[in-house]
Amino acid sequence: MDNDVLELIEMLYTMVTEAWGVPLGNEKCIVERDKVLNLLDEIRARLPSEFSEARRLVGTRDEMISSAKREADAIRRAAEERSAELVEQQEIVRAARNRSNELLTTAETRARELYRVANDYVDDALKRTEEAITAALNEVSKSRASFRSAAGVNKPAQNERARNINIET
Repeated sequence: MDNDVLELIEMLYTMVTEAWGVPLGNEKCIVERDKVLNLLDEIRARLPSEFSEARRLVGTRDEMISSAKREADAIRRAAEERSAELVEQQEIVRAARNRSNELLTTAETRARELYRVANDYVDDALKRTEEAITAALNEVSKSRASFRSAAGVNKPAQNERARNINIET
């Protein structure tokens, strides 16, 4: 069928190229109207009815393509927005991690310092307590020695003094 249509178009072409020219009209020619119209009618009759369907399908295809492009643009914009949100969240997370690391480092430093200060305080308190107890023990020993010498018991007081000397050293 396509070859028949091509043959008819070829005949029409030949008819126009071989037509007599119009005097003083280089691009104009005279053709037999009935023959040209008959050829055009045959071409129209032989052209498949699918051409009109094909035109409709091409129109539908163009609409679908433009719709798909709009949808693709909308999806792309949504993806870009989501990507921007994720990047922003990532920045927030990174900043939060940095801040938490800073806080942790500061807390650890303070804890070490407090531990050191507490140890120094306890050591000093124990030292003062030890000095106070030693002073009190010496005072008790002196009082006991005085008591014994006043009571007339000399020998145990000498033993006690020797023991006190060992304690102080």
